[in-house]
Amino acid sequence: MPLLKPETKRFYYVIWRLFPIAINYRRDRREIRREEGKLVRPEVYRRHGKKAVETFIELGPAYIKLGQLLSVRPDVIPQPYIDEFARLQDEVPPAPFEEVRPILEKELGKPIPEVFDSFDPSAVTGASLGQVYRAKYNDDEVVVKVNRPGIREKMRVDTKVLFRVVPLVGRFIDQSLKVTAQSVVEQFSETIKEEMDYKLEARSLVAIKKNLSSQKDIVIPRIYPEVSSESVLVLQYIGGIKINNVKALDAAGIDRKRLARRVAKIFFTMLLSQDLFHADPHPGNISIQVSDSPDGKKLTKIVLYDFGMTGSLDPETRLKLVRFYSALVDLNSERVVEMMVSLGLLQPDVNRYVIRRGVDLALADMHGQKVEETEVKALLEIANRTIYQFPFRLPKNLVLYMRMLSILEGVCLALDPDFRFVQILGNLLEEEGLVEEAYREEIKDFGKRISKSLDASIDVMPLLKGFLEQNYDPTGVRSSEYRSGKRRERRRFLLGFSAGIGLAGVTVSLFYLGSIDGKVGFVISLGLIVLSTFFSRS
Repeated sequence: MPLLKPETKRFYYVIWRLFPIAINYRRDRREIRREEGKLVRPEVYRRHGKKAVETFIELGPAYIKLGQLLSVRPDVIPQPYIDEFARLQDEVPPAPFEEVRPILEKELGKPIPEVFDSFDPSAVTGASLGQVYRAKYNDDEVVVKVNRPGIREKMRVDTKVLFRVVPLVGRFIDQSLKVTAQSVVEQFSETIKEEMDYKLEARSLVAIKKNLSSQKDIVIPRIYPEVSSESVLVLQYIGGIKINNVKALDAAGIDRKRLARRVAKIFFTMLLSQDLFHADPHPGNISIQVSDSPDGKKLTKIVLYDFGMTGSLDPETRLKLVRFYSALVDLNSERVVEMMVSLGLLQPDVNRYVIRRGVDLALADMHGQKVEETEVKALLEIANRTIYQFPFRLPKNLVLYMRMLSILEGVCLALDPDFRFVQILGNLLEEEGLVEEAYREEIKDFGKRISKSLDASIDVMPLLKGFLEQNYDPTGVRSSEYRSGKRRERRRFLLGFSAGIGLAGVTVSLFYLGSIDGKVGFVISLGLIVLSTFFSRS
């Protein structure tokens, strides 16, 4: 009987390997916080990030996946670390076929030759959780995706180890990181279980294929369910030019700028108007099919693979994202910041002026306007300090969305260096009928604010009434008229009510000063208060 359980041995080994990384990270984090967010030694931080990535790769599949999740967590690691983790590729040398064969034959219930017409034992690709083979099934060209040998047990052990590491993060690095670290590991655990379950992947593929069925330029492989299981997935083989093979795309005469917009539109359609989205659009999962039409024109279709990592957003979050993108298209930085707070990306007490100025500059850049470099530099310095005072947060339900967006941007920029998401957002929101949906929600939100402001004005009205009454001297010339005139009493009440309405209008319009309507509403409401006060004193 071994002295230590496998997870205990693994725990001590992981601690030993991660200890130097943790020392560097703690020193870098404290230095950045001490300098109020300023990156005083970016090259040192980048070198430490690179060393961390190398260690994660050596620790194996679980840590490669963890590193990919960390690459979209600016609330956990600083930007130089993120830059290094973003390069982390899920590529692992495939296990020998002799180790894979037993898994395949156990899941199929028969020897391989009795199921497939032919089977190539050389793996096409190897990843952290599975590997892919080419085969022929019922005269069809297929790909066979298989779990790596022993991967479930390895992931079970490493997940336990990571949950044991979380308390040490709070104790050794920063107590404020403990909750965030727990959230990262929980997200990792859920993602890993979903990616290893090929039955779940098959269901996701079928659902997304159905959602996109009206778009004839999208191709998604079909599944062979009779020979698929939780650990084996057999799919139709569909070839094509990998989307990052720029030379081949150019040789085929494909307009890369147009292709970048088409690809971005597909993924934003899934995200903003459907219940499920593909969360892993890296170049290996997207290909382009090229054919000639009868009139001699090039026809291109976009092929999507690998639905192991998918995400979904609840209706409320999805609608908030629609409103966020609608504000981006309208160049309304005030509303962009408001929606970032509503989505939980920023804390409510954040310095909104600094964030709004940053959004203004980002919007100008998105729309191709020249931005002064000195202004950007100055703002970034203030923003870094602000972020360390009021940390940026990444809610759990938006982690996969951020990952998808980050990878998708890289793919589109490789096709078109001038690509900007905002270029396709306006048309997409219109085509999908999302603009009306966003405006309806804005009106509802506006109504709620009006209601709250009216409640506040009702509370204020007795005070206003008292203030207006003080304008009349009961012992002076007007005293008899003051005491006996019910008409004056009603007039004062109406003036107080008007002032209350004006106060409510000013309160609400402050949230929309970035738009014409907001400015007009502010002026009218302010005028109402001034007139009410003037007539009350006359």
